[in-house]
Amino acid sequence: MKIIDANEAAKLIKSNQTLAVSGSGGSGSPEAILKAILKRYKKTKSPKNLTVTAGISPGNLTYDDVGMNCLAEPGIVGKAMCAHLGMGKKFGTAIGENQFPAFGIPLGVYTHLLRAIAGKKPGVLTHVGLNTFVDPRIEGACENEKAKKEKPVVELIDIGGEEKLLYKSFPINVSILKATYADTKGNLSLEWEPIIGEQFQLAAAAHNSGGIVIAEVEKIVEYGSLKAKDVLIPARLVDYVVVSKPDRSMGDYNIPKHTPGLVGKKRIELSEIKPIELSERKICARRAMMELHKGVLVNLGVGMPELVANVINEEGGISDMTLSIETGITGGVAQNGVTFGVAYNADSIIGDADMFDLYDGGVLDCAVLGLAEVDKEGNVNVSKFGKRVTGPGGFINITQNTPKIVFIGTFTSSGLDVKINSRGLTIKNEGKVKKFINKVQQITFSAKNAIKNKQDITYVTERAVFKLTPKGVELVEIAPNVDLKKDIFENMEFKPIISKNLKIMDKKIFSPHKMGYKLK
Repeated sequence: MKIIDANEAAKLIKSNQTLAVSGSGGSGSPEAILKAILKRYKKTKSPKNLTVTAGISPGNLTYDDVGMNCLAEPGIVGKAMCAHLGMGKKFGTAIGENQFPAFGIPLGVYTHLLRAIAGKKPGVLTHVGLNTFVDPRIEGACENEKAKKEKPVVELIDIGGEEKLLYKSFPINVSILKATYADTKGNLSLEWEPIIGEQFQLAAAAHNSGGIVIAEVEKIVEYGSLKAKDVLIPARLVDYVVVSKPDRSMGDYNIPKHTPGLVGKKRIELSEIKPIELSERKICARRAMMELHKGVLVNLGVGMPELVANVINEEGGISDMTLSIETGITGGVAQNGVTFGVAYNADSIIGDADMFDLYDGGVLDCAVLGLAEVDKEGNVNVSKFGKRVTGPGGFINITQNTPKIVFIGTFTSSGLDVKINSRGLTIKNEGKVKKFINKVQQITFSAKNAIKNKQDITYVTERAVFKLTPKGVELVEIAPNVDLKKDIFENMEFKPIISKNLKIMDKKIFSPHKMGYKLK
């Protein structure tokens, strides 16, 4: 192991190489190295034409030059294969604008693919992705037009009469990753990292591909001073170490401070977590909460689904269910926004490759996930919107392997303004963008798959609740004070099936006070 600075690290990355990047939104980004790559490229036009791969790519939900956005400068990237890009908006927009070919693959597949690369296996053979945009019969994981001209990254295979997808392995030349400490021998500790992510798999894949591993840490400590169980990446896999203090000016981005409650060193009082204000978002979260039951193991997705943990905690029922996050978290209360993927008071923190072994095998009872577009078939899109590409993240793994899925989101977007009172809901200003449309731009969730697998699918909005049936999308509940024709039908591109037992949503959902609700 050799200690170098970030600028020297950037020089180790050569043009046309394959670069793997760690990080998950606001956690685990090798920030100093990414910034040094951008700085070097602006000065020397090198490295260029990189093939870049990442999971939940690092970013702070802006177009700032942080995280994955550092690689969005035209010329740096020649091809990308990532799971989720919503946190780095500049990079996702570059993909949408066809700057370079890009593929979006399920997060669980990505983490398992790193493991396959490390083990010199041909790839990952799985059912995950069938009948979604990842399927070669649909878009073959292509996120833009340039990708369609590239060699396919996924292939449809018949195994004993069953359809499977083969995601193909590829060598990794350089992995850059974030840890807390390195000892003088090169062992890496993730002691203060709130998630483990795919750090080990990144190091193993690059090392066993004959590539190099560059780790960014906060501090070098003496050999022998680290606890063996905190050392998740042994020195054998580490070639270079960059020491860089976290930038505390960026708030929660990259978890800059050591927070005991996020890493299992201390449990916080749940009363310290403040309830969210009443809004259309809280209405959705409350109604989604009512789909859960005692003892459930539930995954909460990024965005509005994160609020479900907050409303359950407000009602005093957080101990009646167990949270699971694809980043490797079990238990606790999930955080939202830039810090999605971490939790206070977690019972367990494991790597995401291990978590997806459990997810793909059906360990979850339920998942609450985002709703961006729904079509008349019941398909859902959360991965591509015009020229903005976010990628599927763990969405496909979760929705194809969990018996009950609750999708939540506002009925329309872009300008929606509502009034909430004891009478129920009033639409003051309708959103400009309809979400219930004839055909989604990209199939991230396959209704066909769900019907075949007999999954329980619910779509929750602030004014209406729908269920997926073999005959199509069925309207089962509407909010009090909402006009069925004006507020619902006129703001959909298709006519849903109307339930014979159409109900009014519980008025307590619209109360500014606690609902007094307990999980059944």
